[in-house]
Amino acid sequence: MNNPSTDTPDSQQINAQQINAQQINAQQINDWNGRTGEKWVRFQDRLDAMLAPMGEAVIKAAAIAPGESVLDIGCGCGDTSLTAAAIVGASGRVLGLDISQPMVARARERAQQAGLPAAFTVADAATHDFTGANYDLLLSRFGVMFFDEPGSAFANMRKGLKSGGRLAFVCWRTATENAWASAPMLAAMPFLPPMEPGLPGAPGPFAFADKSRIEQILKNAGFSAISIAAYDHKLPLGASAHGDPLDEALVQAMEIGPLGRMLSGLPDETRAKARAAVRDELARHVTPQGVMLAGAVWIVTAKA
Repeated sequence: MNNPSTDTPDSQQINAQQINAQQINAQQINDWNGRTGEKWVRFQDRLDAMLAPMGEAVIKAAAIAPGESVLDIGCGCGDTSLTAAAIVGASGRVLGLDISQPMVARARERAQQAGLPAAFTVADAATHDFTGANYDLLLSRFGVMFFDEPGSAFANMRKGLKSGGRLAFVCWRTATENAWASAPMLAAMPFLPPMEPGLPGAPGPFAFADKSRIEQILKNAGFSAISIAAYDHKLPLGASAHGDPLDEALVQAMEIGPLGRMLSGLPDETRAKARAAVRDELARHVTPQGVMLAGAVWIVTAKA
């Protein structure tokens, strides 16, 4: 261990970055095993319906074939894993990994109910031992943006692929391009406390908004034949077979993501004003298909 009194400024900075990365990772694990993970389980049907267009796009890009082996990173409640399992069939195999115990438990329930050959493990893909895994495909639907050190995480995940194996994932572009996230937040902004700007590339939904950053991370991790394509599709916020579409969208906007956390400590009167403002904004986007808001992603493919 270094003597603190002899550390150079550069080594002090590196140590601080390592400590911060560990803290960020611990926060992510705590968050997804706490209220956030529980909320995603509760809203699973609505979130799957909302994300369906993006999930279908990455499945198409992945070109999964019967009999293949698939590793689904950040599998959540299992929707993408189950889709892959239905394609690979009994002669193939699918393993879903996620750090969230509540979500993995829900994924296992769904696999059993559907009778599909998908297994699930609670694990951090950044550090999981993939020795001898030999998968054909590394797949992810919005599960790779939360690594505190994405370069080392992708290098580790690549170990799970056979030589020439494939990578396919979908991630969000900028928050500005994704009205499903930005529109409710902007509507509530006048009632929120001042926010410090986030660090570009920090773990979170929009960590991979920068196309060139994705390419560099994958190159450094040993991937080749990298393709990063923009894909846009309107998304149904609060999609549900029950209740008023606007009410359902409002509940989802207020419950899922940072907005709910930011409002939680504010006075009831302030929260009520913010809620009314968000509802008015969402009402502008009501269509016969529900509350539809812009979604913008990167569809990323590569080879090991």
